[in-house]
Amino acid sequence: MINTMIDTQNSAIMSAGMRALREALGVVETEIFIFNIKNKGFDYTEWRRDNLWEDMTLEELFANAAEFERLHPEIVPPNATII
Repeated sequence: MINTMIDTQNSAIMSAGMRALREALGVVETEIFIFNIKNKGFDYTEWRRDNLWEDMTLEELFANAAEFERLHPEIVPPNATII
């Protein structure tokens, strides 16, 4: 039962992500993006550390995370909290 819930949540996340990519980039650019992620040795953890929040203070990051949690309770697991 838990695996089914996780699979359902993962499927919803994948669908939302693909929709966001298509809306932001278009179909062709989305395919190019996915190809590059899969085939170019992309390390998300390294990229995130080096690029994602480089212009944001810790306070701004915390405020954004708390706001996201408030606006999207359906995405944030019920036992998760931003501290």
